[in-house]
Amino acid sequence: MTPAASTTVWPYPFWIAHRGAGQLAPENTLAAFERGAHLGFAMFECDVQLSADGVPFLLHDLHLTRTTNGDGLATGKPWSYLSGLDAGRWHGPAHAGQRLLRLDALSQWIIANGHALNIEIKPAPNQAQTCGAQVARAAQTLWVHSDIKPVLSSFSVDALQAAGLAAPNLPRALLMDAASPPPLTQAIELGCAAVVMHRSLCSARLIDQAHQAGLRAWAYTVNDPGQAMQLTQWGIDGLITDEVTRFSAAKRA
Repeated sequence: MTPAASTTVWPYPFWIAHRGAGQLAPENTLAAFERGAHLGFAMFECDVQLSADGVPFLLHDLHLTRTTNGDGLATGKPWSYLSGLDAGRWHGPAHAGQRLLRLDALSQWIIANGHALNIEIKPAPNQAQTCGAQVARAAQTLWVHSDIKPVLSSFSVDALQAAGLAAPNLPRALLMDAASPPPLTQAIELGCAAVVMHRSLCSARLIDQAHQAGLRAWAYTVNDPGQAMQLTQWGIDGLITDEVTRFSAAKRA
């Protein structure tokens, strides 16, 4: 990747709703994405992993307990089991009956409404390459006729490498955690289009270094207006937020 990459057209909205509207509705369910869209968001982040029989579906945790009425490691269950779980009641009675969402179902909604998507690949232990490749191939097929491709991101280098080999035309982004952030050179070596930095890592210098390396820079999870303003002044290319009401389109206009 060359520095010129940072001057190419970047078709993604600045504001990205985290797990849909993941605090106002059950995260990673269709209800959450619909709520975020109602508030004016045009781009969403979600988490995708694989069922035991290879179906890409949305779930943040590797285990089912927190956000469903199921139990155990999600990737150890076939889709026939996962599809019957209640993924909404934990958030409140009004959302009882919300189901886990397949990536193909979400893609239909995203494309039909002209939205954009950041897919975080969430591989289970020892499944990084398999998960990265299968999620990437699925995304490539689902968005084949769409002008705005999904951005594939992950903390896993192995998953991003496999995704790049499986779907080289899809943009990828390296996630950088606060505890042990990888160097920018890692993203460059992977052929990534962007880095997604924990908000505590961000500085004007690091954002500029990313741009000089031909990378776009996003930050997560930014919920404070003052911090959002500072990051914007530093030249950040996108912000992932939980505060979809605070940063709704009406308040950003």
